[in-house]
Amino acid sequence: MTPLPIDRRNFIKGSSALLALTTFGASAINIPKPAKPYRVALIGAGWYGKSDLFRLIQVASVEVVALCDPDKNMLAEAAKLVTERQESGKTPQLYTDYRKLLEEHSLDIVVIGSPDHWHALQAIDALKAGSHVYVQKPISVDVLEGEAMVAAARKYNKVVQVGTQRKSTPHLIEAKRKFVDTGLLGKISHVDMCCYYHMRANGNPDVEPIPDFFDYEQWTGPAPLLPYTGLPHKRWWRTMMEYGNGITGDMCVHMFDTVRWMLGLGWPKSINASGGIFVQKGGRSTIADTQTATFEYNELNCVWQHRSWGTPADPEYPWAFVLYGDKGTLKGSTMRYDFIPQGEGEKVHGEVVYEREKYPEDLTEKDIELNAAPATRLHMLDFLKAIEEGGRPIADIEEGHISTASCILANISMELGRPLVYDPEKRIVVGDPEATKLLQRPYRGDWKHPYGEKS
Repeated sequence: MTPLPIDRRNFIKGSSALLALTTFGASAINIPKPAKPYRVALIGAGWYGKSDLFRLIQVASVEVVALCDPDKNMLAEAAKLVTERQESGKTPQLYTDYRKLLEEHSLDIVVIGSPDHWHALQAIDALKAGSHVYVQKPISVDVLEGEAMVAAARKYNKVVQVGTQRKSTPHLIEAKRKFVDTGLLGKISHVDMCCYYHMRANGNPDVEPIPDFFDYEQWTGPAPLLPYTGLPHKRWWRTMMEYGNGITGDMCVHMFDTVRWMLGLGWPKSINASGGIFVQKGGRSTIADTQTATFEYNELNCVWQHRSWGTPADPEYPWAFVLYGDKGTLKGSTMRYDFIPQGEGEKVHGEVVYEREKYPEDLTEKDIELNAAPATRLHMLDFLKAIEEGGRPIADIEEGHISTASCILANISMELGRPLVYDPEKRIVVGDPEATKLLQRPYRGDWKHPYGEKS
């Protein structure tokens, strides 16, 4: 069966309804068109923030009224691109402090593409201001931030979609329906997940003066204020544990979330991890270059492995998951899938869906992930469907929290050298006060952690 791509000409601005392909295949759901375009703002105008916003512009009637970023040069570039992209041709208002943006605008949707250490505060403040939120993964840098985000979404009754768009990836939807849902894999009792990309920065840049166009204090916010060694948002922040959760928090969260969706899994029974900086010992980077984590369920272990050095175990699947059943095996990635039956039977191969002809502007967009664009468009449509019709989106904040928190707990397990059992009702690590203290990171200065906030 061939995936059916979205045809935006079926639902662009003049249409009477927004057409959403919320299920795989030909069935479509008509969503009542809003009386006016969605009023949208973007917080974090870098690489993926702009990419998410452009995918939203492609599938919905929106007016981007404001952009926020502490880098004025990046902000100006984003404003130019948005002005060219949006139908009205209007230039958004620009801000370096997201709090002022939220104070001055009434918004339907806030897209958050800032570094990980900002996700919780910005999402919660946007929810308080009355907006629905699309927030990038991982949703938080500590477990209790995630708990606070779920609580805020429910309290203010707003939709929060997390950017774990593998659940909206056409070829992976196809693989789930063909091989998992039908039982062709049989009993699944082991899952491998991996990332072997050489994505860990390993430099040792000198401390330098902060440029006048960049508000480093505002960029850092609640995180530790490290010595300034160049623009941290040029992907350098991803290599520092002070701002994120390493490769496990960045890449495992996608694959683990996908596996949980495919198999209908909730919280793991226990999490055990080991690893560290084994090879790339030079430089300022603080994230692990090697890590193995096991997420344990009843009669099922989901095992994560990453190395930012050496060769991948399978060159065709350098960032991937593998479901092992007693009747067959399913390999999946952002680019393809392969079903291998046990014994006799036909192997089946599937490829990523592209939409180059339908969205020619993708081909000229700087740094776009062409393979991910169709998935993000479907993800945005699912987000809009939840806004218009009620209910939870496919990547609801609670699901994003489980996947994110599990990866954070893997890092804590690696740090402490022992397995952890998290109780999401009591919000403690069972029988481990030392680990429980690590569920919440300290905030810098006057910034207040959102967990337990009463307002």
